[in-house]
Amino acid sequence: MGLFDWVGGQFIDVIDWTDDSHDTMVWRFPRQGNEIKYGAKLIVRESQVAAFVNEGEIADILGPGTYELETRNLPILTNLQHWDHGFNSPFKAEVYFLNTKRFTDLKWGTKNPIMVRDPEFAMVRLRAFGTYEIRISDPETFLKEIVGTDGHFTTDEIDDQLSNLIVSKLAVVLGQDKTPVLDLAANYELFGQYITDGIAPYFEEYGLELTKILVENISLPPEVEKALDTRSSRAISGNLDEHLKYQAAQSLGNGGTMSEMAGMGMGMAMGQQMAQAMAGGLGASGQHSTPTAPPPPPGGAVWFVAENGRSKGPYTETQLRQMAGSGQLNPETYLWKEGFDGWKRAKEALPGLFDATPPPPPPPPM
Repeated sequence: MGLFDWVGGQFIDVIDWTDDSHDTMVWRFPRQGNEIKYGAKLIVRESQVAAFVNEGEIADILGPGTYELETRNLPILTNLQHWDHGFNSPFKAEVYFLNTKRFTDLKWGTKNPIMVRDPEFAMVRLRAFGTYEIRISDPETFLKEIVGTDGHFTTDEIDDQLSNLIVSKLAVVLGQDKTPVLDLAANYELFGQYITDGIAPYFEEYGLELTKILVENISLPPEVEKALDTRSSRAISGNLDEHLKYQAAQSLGNGGTMSEMAGMGMGMAMGQQMAQAMAGGLGASGQHSTPTAPPPPPGGAVWFVAENGRSKGPYTETQLRQMAGSGQLNPETYLWKEGFDGWKRAKEALPGLFDATPPPPPPPPM
């Protein structure tokens, strides 16, 4: 190696940085003992800033552009070095490139449930997770408070700290928000903006800007979700008595067996009892009122009555005679029982039901 080659290798003429890692926040230009030539070119690209550090002190920060490193472009560094105008010796300041683009898809999530008050459930524990986005807003603060002398600083080195910061402040923000838990899912976007505004000031202490928090999911404990599922199923079923009658009619239409229909009849009777008990509440004596319609007695043929396109029953033959005597049944009313091919008129299904005529009523008392 000749003398001029050695001299040329000692001085750096161009200082720049291109990044394809997508996660590097700060990168220090490697001098490796070489000195930066006075008058060398510094290229700072868009979404970058360059910071000069001289003897551990930040001397200057330059935005995007191409610079010739001389005294008029580095006034602070000139003052630190006590350079006179026109001084053309090389210098050994360190150059840090800071990536000011937006870093996206950083993860956050609660490790343990957060206890919050809710207008509907009183108190409830919530878990939440999502993503967030940041960018460097104050290069000097970020270098001093976070990076230090790290020559290759990535998002992995600060991701856990920022995620913990979000989660720690999330409990405060959730406590201030009055949105019911069941309405949060419909307002994830608005809620994400709300917690972004509430947590962003804490990021400024690190020289960072929290540009966005995305909420992907807010979940309840498994036991609460199970209770909600039960409540939803009960609401979908609607009126218990009507639901059981519908099942009985479906069984008739599908040729259900005697045992199935008898079971459904008992279920409907229980449903009627429950409905009457809930409707009647407590009587004047403070005791629960007794049901007015007991279930049909066991034994005997089980009959079903068609009324207004719906199936009613089951009834015993004795009950049908009582209904005929009170005028609730007439010869044209359709009846059905196990063994019938289809519905039959009462005068055909029970020919003797309307034949008997009652004796004359007793004379009035004297």
